[in-house]
Amino acid sequence: MTDCLFCRMVAGEIPADVVSETDRTLAFRDINPQAPTHVLVIPKDHHATAGALVGADPQLLAEVVAAAHAVAVQEGLATADGPEPGYRLVANTGPAAGQTVHHLHVHVLGGRDLGWPPG
Repeated sequence: MTDCLFCRMVAGEIPADVVSETDRTLAFRDINPQAPTHVLVIPKDHHATAGALVGADPQLLAEVVAAAHAVAVQEGLATADGPEPGYRLVANTGPAAGQTVHHLHVHVLGGRDLGWPPG
């Protein structure tokens, strides 16, 4: 999609602070971080929401989550086989949930006590 911010990042038209990349995912630092570590992980193919992606390519959704965990390990938020010290994954789906870019993205948040409930 030519008008999608994240599609334009994947295409290299808009710069991003890339921290990880696979054949089908891209991870980059959020420009308005809400925690010491705040990275977005996206599928390179455009899918507006989690529901759209799971309907079209459930394996890609699994790859996005695996890429998010790999980022957490890379950033020191987790070990390869465990959660210590810990991180949060967030995928806002739809306007009522706060999704502002309509290309599925998973937030990897950590580096401080995130508490509960969020927000």
